[in-house]
Amino acid sequence: MVQMEKEKEGCERKKVMVAIDERKSSYHALIWVLENLQELISTSSSNPNPNPLVLFATQPFTNHVVSDGSAASELIASIQENNKRFALALLEKAKHICAKHGVETETITRAGDPRETICEAVDELNIQLLVLGRHSPGVIERIFHGSFSDYCVHHAKCPVLVVRK
Repeated sequence: MVQMEKEKEGCERKKVMVAIDERKSSYHALIWVLENLQELISTSSSNPNPNPLVLFATQPFTNHVVSDGSAASELIASIQENNKRFALALLEKAKHICAKHGVETETITRAGDPRETICEAVDELNIQLLVLGRHSPGVIERIFHGSFSDYCVHHAKCPVLVVRK
């Protein structure tokens, strides 16, 4: 009995980040984390050191050079604002799922290439485990960009868990 109590004490909470996008696979990964890693992420109010689950969504970066007037720059700004709203809506849906499981969250969104922004956030936030949903890229995407999860596995500065459906 004393051994079991020591093992429970040794199970410390980890800073876990789940990357969220519009694909079902990212929500499947989130639910998998909530159901299987509860001891690592639980943030009940009785915990003196709460460690919220980090939910991360990337806003596609609109990197067009605008040189011919304000109409084009206004269009770019409008697209960027819509991308931000979309990312925030994805995070809100994920946050709601977490709340149903009694897990507190921290939501973060950034603009840019998803692979790079996720790996940068892992480093900046001292994430200890990155969780991704596995989706299969098309042939063209794989040829030109490679696999999203493969990139994160090789570049993130923490362990990466890829959850398959």
